[in-house]
Amino acid sequence: MRYGFQANRLGFFEGTGKMIDDYFVLDAVTHAYNHLPTNWEDPVLGHAMVELAWHLAADPPNSKYAFTREQYLVDWQVPDVANFIFRESDTDVAVMHPLAIASFKDGYCSVPKAVEALDRYPSRFIGAYACVDPLKGKDAERSMAEQVDMLKPLGLKLYPTSWDGKGPVSWRMDDPKLIYPLYEQAQKLGLTTVAVHKAVPIGPFAVGDAYNPSDIENAANDFPDLNFEIVHGGLAFMEETAWLLARFGNIAVNMEIQNILVERRPRAFAEVLLGLCRVGGTDMLDRMFWGSGGTLVHNQPALEAFAAFEFPDDLLQGAGLFKPIKQITRENKANIFAHNFCRLHGLDVEVLKQGIVGDEFDRHGAELAEPFSTLHATRSETIYA
Repeated sequence: MRYGFQANRLGFFEGTGKMIDDYFVLDAVTHAYNHLPTNWEDPVLGHAMVELAWHLAADPPNSKYAFTREQYLVDWQVPDVANFIFRESDTDVAVMHPLAIASFKDGYCSVPKAVEALDRYPSRFIGAYACVDPLKGKDAERSMAEQVDMLKPLGLKLYPTSWDGKGPVSWRMDDPKLIYPLYEQAQKLGLTTVAVHKAVPIGPFAVGDAYNPSDIENAANDFPDLNFEIVHGGLAFMEETAWLLARFGNIAVNMEIQNILVERRPRAFAEVLLGLCRVGGTDMLDRMFWGSGGTLVHNQPALEAFAAFEFPDDLLQGAGLFKPIKQITRENKANIFAHNFCRLHGLDVEVLKQGIVGDEFDRHGAELAEPFSTLHATRSETIYA
C-alpha cells in the first residue's frame, strides 16, 4: 500500500441535483465539540483551545455566516452537527473524528458522540476515525481496540501533544517506544490509515518540533503498509510537507482549516496548494482531500469558494520546482472533494450517492436552510450563561 494514494485515479461523476455545481462533497473530518468550561480538565489549556476555535470562526467575509459566541461555544449535540452540515451546506457525507485531547474531560469530541452519529445517520456519517492518547500506553491500545468494536473506524487519529495531569507533553511520531506500538496495534486491528495532527499547535505552551511533519518520514518508511494523513498539512512547514508528499506515496494531506483560507484568503490558499505541489507537481492534488472540522466555521462559503477557485496566473508562472504546475481542473476539484478520500478507503462514490437519496436531509431540489436556522438541540449551558 506504499503507493496507495497514487493508483486508480477516479474521474468526475455527474451529480444528482443536490450537489454544489454537481460536485459530490465528502467532508473527511468533522467534530462535535464540547467547548464548555465544565469540560475543561485543565482550565488554562481548555480555555486557550476554545478561544482559538472561536477566533477561527469569527468575522467571515459575509456576515450572514457569522456565529455569535453563544451559538458557537456550546456542547455541540450530534443532531445539531448533522443539521448544520447537511441542511445548511452542500456537504453530502462526512467522517466523524472523536478526539483524545486530555485537557478536556471528554477529549473535546467524545467517542459516544461518534457512535451516535454513525448510528443515527449512517448514510451521512459514512465512517469515523478512532482517536487515542499515546501517553496512556497500554490503555491507549485497549481504547483503540474498544473503538474498533464500536466504530468500525476508517483509520486512527493521533495528536503530537497531550496533558499528563501536570502539564503538556509532546512527542515524535517516529518514537519507537511510545508511538510505534500504536501503529502495530492499528495494523493488527485492520486499520490502514493514520491521521496525524500537524502544523497547528493546540495551546500556548512550548511544543518544540512536535508539529513539524518531518517525523512522519521514518514512520512512513518503517510502516509502508500504513497510509499517513497530515492533517492541516501546508499551513506550516510547507517545504517539509511538499518533500514528504513527493517522496512517499503513502502520505497525503487532509485540508482541514484550508477551507477557511479558500473562503477568506483565496490567494493564501493558492499559495498553500501550489507550495504542496512545488516538488511533486500537479499530481500531488490527487493526495489531498477536503476537511472542515465540521463546526469550526460555516461550511457553505468555503464550498462555493473552492468550486469557483482557480490559481492566479501570476502565481502559476513561478510555481513548481522541477516542472510547471498546471491550472487546477474540475477533475482535480472533484477528486479533492470526494474521490481521493474514497480511493484511499475503498469507498464507492456511486454507492454513497445512492445512500443519501430520499433520506431526511434530501432537499429534493429545495434551497439550503438559512445559516444557523437548524440549530435546536437542547444544551445544558453555554459558556456565557
